[in-house]
Amino acid sequence: MADCVNFAAQVNDMLAGLQDLTFEFGARTIVDEATWHIHPGDRVGLIGYNGTGKSTLLKLLAGEYQPSKGTVERSRSTTIGYLHQDLLSFDTDESILQVAMGAFERVLFIQKEIERIGAELEKGEDEKKLIQYTDLLHEMDVLDGYNIDHKTEDVLHGLGFSQADLSRPYKEFSGGWRMRVLLAKMILMQPDLLMLDEPTNHLDLPSIEWLEKYLIHYQGAVVIVSHDKFFLDRMVNKIVELYQRKLHIYSGNYSFYEKEKLVRLELQQRAFENQQDFIRQQERFIERFKAKASKAAQAQSVQKRLDKIERVEEASIERPNIRMNFNVDKIPGKIICTLKSISKHFGPIEITNNADGEIERGDKIALIGANGKGKSTLLRIIGGRETFDGERVWGHNVEESFYAQHQLESLHLDHNVLEELQMAGSKKTDMELRTVLGCFLFSGDDVDKKIRVLSGGEKARVALAKTIISKSNFLLLDEPTNHLDMHSVDLLAEALDKYEGSLILVSHDRYFISKTANKIWEIVDGKIVEFKGGYTEWVEWKERMALKAEASKEKGQANQQSNKEKQQGAAGTVEAKDKTAAPKSADKEQQAPIDKEKQKEKKRIQRLFDEMEAKVNRLKTEMTAAEAALADPAIYSDRNKFNEAEKKYQQLHAELSKAEPEYEKLFEQLMRLD
Repeated sequence: MADCVNFAAQVNDMLAGLQDLTFEFGARTIVDEATWHIHPGDRVGLIGYNGTGKSTLLKLLAGEYQPSKGTVERSRSTTIGYLHQDLLSFDTDESILQVAMGAFERVLFIQKEIERIGAELEKGEDEKKLIQYTDLLHEMDVLDGYNIDHKTEDVLHGLGFSQADLSRPYKEFSGGWRMRVLLAKMILMQPDLLMLDEPTNHLDLPSIEWLEKYLIHYQGAVVIVSHDKFFLDRMVNKIVELYQRKLHIYSGNYSFYEKEKLVRLELQQRAFENQQDFIRQQERFIERFKAKASKAAQAQSVQKRLDKIERVEEASIERPNIRMNFNVDKIPGKIICTLKSISKHFGPIEITNNADGEIERGDKIALIGANGKGKSTLLRIIGGRETFDGERVWGHNVEESFYAQHQLESLHLDHNVLEELQMAGSKKTDMELRTVLGCFLFSGDDVDKKIRVLSGGEKARVALAKTIISKSNFLLLDEPTNHLDMHSVDLLAEALDKYEGSLILVSHDRYFISKTANKIWEIVDGKIVEFKGGYTEWVEWKERMALKAEASKEKGQANQQSNKEKQQGAAGTVEAKDKTAAPKSADKEQQAPIDKEKQKEKKRIQRLFDEMEAKVNRLKTEMTAAEAALADPAIYSDRNKFNEAEKKYQQLHAELSKAEPEYEKLFEQLMRLD
């Protein structure tokens, strides 16, 4: 009975979840007896090493797969939006605006019905049709149907599309841009539960920042699979880790998870060591007395208890460790590469225009900017893989290695893995190459696999292995973190940090950039703008410049208004001045207090909003702890403890249900005041 009450309390406001779920692919178990509940307001980061089954879990929640055992729980009214790679098979001649507006299925249907009934009413009056027409107009107004074009355009602009792009056919766009259109459609549908599988893989930095701002105020629950630590830190309030076929839940963002996991491992190790001490003591007792008649029964009893004990596993992290070590064969001159008056156009699209730049020995440069600004093109120009106007001067003793974003550019599909490394010109023996491939998780017969049959992650590892054995002193890296999990990204960042050569890279992974770059290059109006400092300093500098520009704009507007008022005053006659002096004075007296009152009210609402936001976050944290307490089987052995925990959960649930509408109301008031 207690179990039923506990489960009812947890699923009362649950959108979806897994209950004692096991899922198997043939002989392989993906997840074993997993329980996970998703509630309104949850922002969950689903993490795990490559190949552990994160995408499979999302498909189970979406109903695309059926569990081997256990159940997938979903509220009848719950709507789910699921963005995943398989959606790229969708194709159409419709414009991207029409595809994204497909999110408003009911509104589009009502629009057609209004047009149809309106045309019929023009032919003759019909009271029944007139009532139906009026009802449809009312529903259209309730659904805010007259603004769907504006809403759709806003979302598409936020995801990097220009106004001219909106009328272009969907089928003209590449896979990454198509995924953005489908992401826009998913966002506009506003499902109760939004599941995003690696959404940042197809977004540039400005679009990622826009998506972050949008999701912060998203009303539904969100589950995100991502290897972008910065994105997860800002987006999620809960981490679910799929590890060793079990789900491990952490109430906090990714940084909290990293610290908490170490604490849990330490506690597990202590429990393991304590249990091992206990087992050794019991085994000594059994060994000593099992042959003694007076103690044999007791020894057998101890043995039975020992056989039934649930063993604590030793705390160890099982993970695929790629071993990377970038070596340099030759020391180059002070200057690696000089760019002089570089110009590049694709038809009417300008990438660079008489741009200059210089890469020095020791530079680790990150190329930053929105998609379409020419980052990868500039990288290819530097690497000699793109035609251009101008001059590129190579430094003394420079030996470069290019890691391509699209692996097909650098890998030969008909080669096997070993042959691909043999072609890299490292002069290593086959045995040495096999050792290198072992560091990149290719062992035994894996080295005989053809490149064409490898997964995206495996191709990325082959290309990285080729880059490493080249012993180059200058690396050109285009999106090197794509297809790598977080741990592999960490290892790559660590290896590049220790790398004694120079490099220039393109990446949308802000964590990776912050760990590797000591300079930032940005393409602005066809020129290369250099910032001497890391990514964090560059972001702070950009924010300061934006604030300074805004302040300067406001000051200019104020001066312009002041000059306008002076001109109007000088143009009036003395008589007009006499007639209007009193009203103007009165207006000023009225305007000043109104502005001050507005500012005062805004500050008051902001203070209340901050307090309520802190309260909501505190209640959610306490709710998570209360859920964990109710999920502990040990609590059912003490009726008083269970009743107390159940009472606390219900109290927190009631407080949160009351606080969230107040929080939303304060947020709306702030928006109106802005």
